Amino acid sequence: MDDEVTMFFTFWGLNALRRPEKVATSGKSPLQKVFSMMMPRGPERLRLSHMNFAGAGPKLMQRMMRQEKVMPLDDLIASAREQGVKMIACAMSMDIMGLKPEELIDGLEYAGVASYLGDADEANVNLFI
Repeated sequence: MDDEVTMFFTFWGLNALRRPEKVATSGKSPLQKVFSMMMPRGPERLRLSHMNFAGAGPKLMQRMMRQEKVMPLDDLIASAREQGVKMIACAMSMDIMGLKPEELIDGLEYAGVASYLGDADEANVNLFI
């Protein structure tokens, strides 16, 4: 189809773009440090399901995904990057949550929602999830 695709990550969606390893940063407020400790680092640490069932729910969901040959989130992100999908991390959300660019994966753009809206305004299809 050769359509240009832009994905805009804001607030908790930024956790999917975090590096899995801890990155030393400076200049964070105490609350921002707490956010950094509480938020999952990277797609592999995101909760897959709220149907916990004493820990069995996420494992069952992952099993079902493997059986149905659904790619894990980190593979989907890698595939999107290989196909040239533009990924924008919300600068305002990063400021609020104390996330620094070095804590996120490489190859991202950093902008406000107006940048995403500019892309969405020119698009034939727009999905905001």
